[in-house]
Amino acid sequence: MSLFRAVAWISLVALSLAAQPPSPHARKLARLAIRGGLVLEGNGTPYSGPKDILIENGKIVNILASGAKSAFVPEAEIDARGKFILPGFVNLHAHIQDERAGIPMPVDYCLKLWLACGITTIRDVGSNFDKSKTLRSESASGSRPAPHIFLYRAISPKTPAEAIAAVREAHDQGADGLKFFGQWRDVMQAMSDEANSFGLRRAHHAGVEETNAWDDIRNKTASIEHWYGIPDAALPDGVQHFPPAYNYDNELDRFRYAGRLWREADPKRLTEVLKAMVNAQVAWDPTLSIYEASRDIEKAQNQPQFRDYLHPALEEFFRPNLRNHGSYFVDWTTADEVYWKENYRIWMQALREFESLGGVITTGEDAGFIYKMQGYGYLRELELHQEAGFPPVKVVQHATQNGARVLGRENEFGRLRPGWQADLIIVNKNPLENFKALYPPGIEWTVKGGIAYHAPTLMSDVKEMVAKARAATH
Repeated sequence: MSLFRAVAWISLVALSLAAQPPSPHARKLARLAIRGGLVLEGNGTPYSGPKDILIENGKIVNILASGAKSAFVPEAEIDARGKFILPGFVNLHAHIQDERAGIPMPVDYCLKLWLACGITTIRDVGSNFDKSKTLRSESASGSRPAPHIFLYRAISPKTPAEAIAAVREAHDQGADGLKFFGQWRDVMQAMSDEANSFGLRRAHHAGVEETNAWDDIRNKTASIEHWYGIPDAALPDGVQHFPPAYNYDNELDRFRYAGRLWREADPKRLTEVLKAMVNAQVAWDPTLSIYEASRDIEKAQNQPQFRDYLHPALEEFFRPNLRNHGSYFVDWTTADEVYWKENYRIWMQALREFESLGGVITTGEDAGFIYKMQGYGYLRELELHQEAGFPPVKVVQHATQNGARVLGRENEFGRLRPGWQADLIIVNKNPLENFKALYPPGIEWTVKGGIAYHAPTLMSDVKEMVAKARAATH
């Protein structure tokens, strides 16, 4: 090739590249167009399309037939032809973590995993509050790749007076809501009354305690996390039949006998509890995935994503060690797994009944514990909702519209509609045929507040973080 021809060829390539719209990855654009995908709204209806989604200043301004004329001039475009567009996922049980087992872990590890797995909103229910406030601001400004953050302050007051003071402090410090653990009845009542006066929604992580779902019903708690408190409210004797030496603070005891709780609940009483939850608008965030190791510990310890993406801090935290919350597998037996398999069957049946009665079910992961990585634990949650008997299109509704509803933002995000926040994911294969299509690298783009993040690029960043951390430990 002559020098003249070489120069001409390079010039043509340069002109061609210049004519292409710029990559939108991690750029805050005023106008973004997504072209030609099949669209799932998130309200339980099937796909429609192909359609174009037009986004301006972080909101969806129009959804129209692909190729239809429009005066909209985007700064960048994403070609979604042959792909599937869903609302971004709402993770109602997240923990922002920058260490595990005393080992530092980049907070971006969590944030990028969530985005790469299609999570555009998290409800943080327990982290370093001051650090997470900064992250919430950075997420809102778009200066840091991160989902939208709803920051709930975790509180554990011991007296009614402490409860009132803790609620006021959380409100004054800018909490979006409250997460509380086991409480005495008078403390829970005082806390709920004060929280209602400030409009602070509450998530209840119940345990073996004086209060149960009846107290959440009475106080109109926004959501019950996990499931303790619901079968407890339906026990014939009002208490589970623990062995005499049972110690709740010993996590081997706690989780071993948690696996035998659902079998003791009276079905008729349980139906009464579920009906009352529906009437009081108490949602259920079951976090099915976080306890899955209890029914198959060997499978949990050998997940394929651990090879490239498990951070050494998480790896150390997951090792059986009663000093680390959730690492209770120091003497786990076949009998324990058998009980937990039965536990899941009854639990899932209760979830189906709850929704059939009109209850709101959501999706959350509680990752960073019990062999669950951020993002991956959430996608597994969707698969377990399908195992529980919910059609995939309803599972997506659990993960999108229902999550927004519990946050009190059902008219802002959780669905793909003009005027709604531009939170969505673009998937290479149809997740309604197989939720495994969502696992990295199945999601091509996650768009959060109009900012598009290329999911494979985020996973490459995560892989590099893990490689560096592993190299530093050797």
